[in-house]
Amino acid sequence: MNLWFRLIWMLLKRPWRQHADPFSTTVVRMRVWPLDLDLNRHVTNGRYFTLADIGRMDYVLKTGAFRTALRHKAVPIVGDAWGKFRRELKVFESFELHTRMLGWDDKWSFLEHRFVKDGRVAGVVVMRGVFRSARGTVPPADIVRDLGMPEQSPPLPQWLTAWSDSCDGMSLQLREEEATSR
Repeated sequence: MNLWFRLIWMLLKRPWRQHADPFSTTVVRMRVWPLDLDLNRHVTNGRYFTLADIGRMDYVLKTGAFRTALRHKAVPIVGDAWGKFRRELKVFESFELHTRMLGWDDKWSFLEHRFVKDGRVAGVVVMRGVFRSARGTVPPADIVRDLGMPEQSPPLPQWLTAWSDSCDGMSLQLREEEATSR
């Protein structure tokens, strides 16, 4: 439920009125609430992924990607996400969520969400996603072109392409398992 309160609060702040360059880092300031905690009394690992949704919404509104998606009659869909947890975030501590575009390939766009407390990274969530319309996946080149960005992605780090390849491998394995179970 507190995700809805955070989302409404973020929308009331009207981030679509604050334009950000698609290659910039957007920042959302938050506080850890008791419902964010696990039994160890720090932010539970799953909550990082939920909070990343807030950062992603802020990013797509500020950069204009949401308006671009609407023009394509498409919605953003997360395909895969990965997390790295480095430091604890404890109850009532404030932190910032930094969101930035890492790049894209023929199908996927890659975003990074950094959870920053006192200038140090507490955790990172990386996701790959698509914009999907009734006609199928909208190529990232179409989205970035509409945002005034070059169609060619900046070079993706090796670890990111390896992770994306492993996600593709898992998808292939699942499709094969489903095909043999019928």
